[in-house]
Amino acid sequence: MTLTEASAADAEPRPAVSEPLLTPQPAPSGTERTPTLRRMFVLVAGVTALLMLVAIVSGAVALGRLSAARTVLLDEVGPAARANQDLARALVNQETGIRGFALSGDPTTLVPYRDGRTEEARAIEVLRGYLAQRPATAAPVDAVERAAAAWRTDYAEPVVTAGSGPGAPDPAVGKDLFDALRAPMAELTAVVDVERLAAREQLNDSADALRWVGFAIAAVMVLFLVAAAWGLRRGVLDPLSALAAQVRDVVTGDVRREVHAGGPREVVELGADIEAMRRVISSEVDSLHDVNRLLDEQARDLERSNRDLEQFAYVASHDLQEPLRKVSSFCQLLQRRYGGQLDERADQYIEFAVDGAQRMQRLINDLLAFSRVGRTTSDFEPVDLREIGLAAAAQLDATRTELDGEIIIGELPQVQGDPALLRQLLLNLFGNGLKFHRPDTAPVVRADAQRTDDGWEISVVDNGIGIDPEYAEKVFVIFQRLHGRESYEGTGIGLALAKRIVEFHGGRIWLDTTPRHQPGTAIRFTLPFDVPSPGPASTPQEQQ
Repeated sequence: MTLTEASAADAEPRPAVSEPLLTPQPAPSGTERTPTLRRMFVLVAGVTALLMLVAIVSGAVALGRLSAARTVLLDEVGPAARANQDLARALVNQETGIRGFALSGDPTTLVPYRDGRTEEARAIEVLRGYLAQRPATAAPVDAVERAAAAWRTDYAEPVVTAGSGPGAPDPAVGKDLFDALRAPMAELTAVVDVERLAAREQLNDSADALRWVGFAIAAVMVLFLVAAAWGLRRGVLDPLSALAAQVRDVVTGDVRREVHAGGPREVVELGADIEAMRRVISSEVDSLHDVNRLLDEQARDLERSNRDLEQFAYVASHDLQEPLRKVSSFCQLLQRRYGGQLDERADQYIEFAVDGAQRMQRLINDLLAFSRVGRTTSDFEPVDLREIGLAAAAQLDATRTELDGEIIIGELPQVQGDPALLRQLLLNLFGNGLKFHRPDTAPVVRADAQRTDDGWEISVVDNGIGIDPEYAEKVFVIFQRLHGRESYEGTGIGLALAKRIVEFHGGRIWLDTTPRHQPGTAIRFTLPFDVPSPGPASTPQEQQ
């Protein structure tokens, strides 16, 4: 009996779980006033939206002021300044034309004068349109217009009329009148320059205001992000980190430590659920400790039982075989000495006794071989299965010659294992192939190997009587025979021993039930590429 079998036999059946181990836990008392993550998110989103709205409105106002100042400077003050320059140039052109005409009398010299008057009228119109909304600044335009009209009336027009003849006005009068025009013109220029500088200053102020609004928005957003990050860390991340640290302590084995969580209500409720789970785990750990204690006791009982069984095997291999050998020997002596001297029934009795003693001896030897598998004290070593197969075939050479059979050893791999056990494995499979042959056919046994995902797959195929697929599992059970002793010799342990050897090496063995064109049996087993080496095991001699 193995430890698994004993545990399954001794363990009491546990009732089916009809209720969940962990039920949802109510929120701890006092958490009703604790803010939730949803509420915090709504608050942060609201503040963010408000800040964005303020930023948008402030930016829009500052941008509007900047656009208005740019409009004033470019669309109002700019044209007025250009009109003032055009007016000054027009007056100078008129004075130049009149002076040229007064000196030469050539009518063509009056072209600048006439063009200047047209340009003057256009500039005056622009200036009056600009200064119409500024009555306080309209006086210089009127003064320039009166002075220009006086110069033309008192000097320019008489010069045009009289020419350079004797009736022409005195040029000194014209000069005095034009000099009188320069003063209001300078005053008008000063007024326009003041308006231009004021408009440019307003534009600069609006640009500065927009720039400061941008800086303020950026600063507020940075402060808000810093405050939000600080609040997120203090309100959410730190409680979650503390909760995670407590959970790690529980996971590492401190299941007795209670879990407490702070922060938002969701984190507190999560902590309550984790605490409920910890209590369930703690209860399960206590139950597992009890189960492990029972398993330890059962393991000690099994260990004592195994020692007793090994002791029994040792006694069977020495003490029981000695009287059995004596019984077999003396029965054989009786058969040789008194055979034919007694009646036929006595000879039959003696033959039964000899056969029974020999079968008992073979059975004890097979049982000892079966019990020794898995109790090796040496590590696995590289084993050439082909050489092992050839040695096993040589050991069966007498039987093969007697049956006129053949054992074909194909290309077999090198594996890690116990050489003696692997030779016993192939010896049993080869021996079965020879033993269970058809009466009218010479037995042929073939061993081959192929590489698979599970490891090396070795096949031993014969052309014998075969095995019905319904017995595919039964043939590997100890003492299971499909034929009577009168038909085939054996103890019924051969394939059971083969299965135990294969499983000891980490593989599996099975009967290939795939339909084939020729009769016979195909036994297949696998061996891993790297077989783990077994640990040392005690022997009965060591235990004594």
